[in-house]
Amino acid sequence: MSSTLIPKALQDLRLPIIAAPMFTVSYPELVKAQCMAGIVGSFPALNARPPELLDDWLSQMQSELDDFQKKHPDRKVGPVAVNQIVHISNTRLEQDMRICVKHRVPIYITSLRAPIKEIIDAVHSYGGIILHDVINLRHAEKALEAGVDGLILVAAGAGGHAGALSPFALVGEVRKIYQGPIVLSGAISTGSAVLAAQAMGADFAYMGTRFIASQEAHASESYKEAVVNANAADIVYTDHFTGIHGNYIKQSIVNAGLDPDHLPPGDPMAFAKLSQASKDGTSAKAWKDIWGAGQGVGLIDGSPSVAKIVDRIEIEYQEAKRSLLN
Repeated sequence: MSSTLIPKALQDLRLPIIAAPMFTVSYPELVKAQCMAGIVGSFPALNARPPELLDDWLSQMQSELDDFQKKHPDRKVGPVAVNQIVHISNTRLEQDMRICVKHRVPIYITSLRAPIKEIIDAVHSYGGIILHDVINLRHAEKALEAGVDGLILVAAGAGGHAGALSPFALVGEVRKIYQGPIVLSGAISTGSAVLAAQAMGADFAYMGTRFIASQEAHASESYKEAVVNANAADIVYTDHFTGIHGNYIKQSIVNAGLDPDHLPPGDPMAFAKLSQASKDGTSAKAWKDIWGAGQGVGLIDGSPSVAKIVDRIEIEYQEAKRSLLN
């Protein structure tokens, strides 16, 4: 894609990577490390509890990133993105959006429903952009009709809430109707996978699971160890926990006393109940016990710092490029 079609906020990255926002995992320490490594760092607004903490987080992160850039003028520093759940159950949405607009957050990642016109207009009023999660062509068409600035295609194998379509099929179908920015998600753990995402028609890779097993991630040591020890076959795709299909580590399901091979269908209202409970932290406990992760876990072999992870991905990315030319 021509760089003229890529929004300004995404044009000067070290690598074409957007870190996925992870509930209970992506906190300021992880986000700052991702941005300082030269990629887009992100977090869900709902991770800030109580809600007033969101204002402090955004101020703190921007101040520290500005200071880092001044001390390292030759380094690429990525922008911060905030994930907003656009769902009737998210009673914080209006308040959280007001805070984010005040801070002129450059990138929003919206999920579950396409954002309404008022949200899009508020973000566009100062040059911000909205990237929307979709799992199929119909959702992509609805998001584009709403006026989003880019699409995140959540394909088979992605961690947390995810679709079931092959990335080859999903990217190909969306590219037939849309020439704007596409971000691809689904078992992307290496630099070669980032290049493969671009080769099939995406502009950026969306990486979440790869950063769970990092020093800066707000995840328990047991969670990180489970990510490192798991293979693709250890990931369970189910709607049991939230009413929306997602990928989870089998061991965490077993630890909770459940049979991962015989989980009953989920309650369609389960996600709404979790979102409502997030005000008092109840939903955090649900996610603390049941660990989301994608099928790319088998390629993760340690828990280094974010800086070292991105260094390694860059080496793999460049090596993959060279191997194709030989």
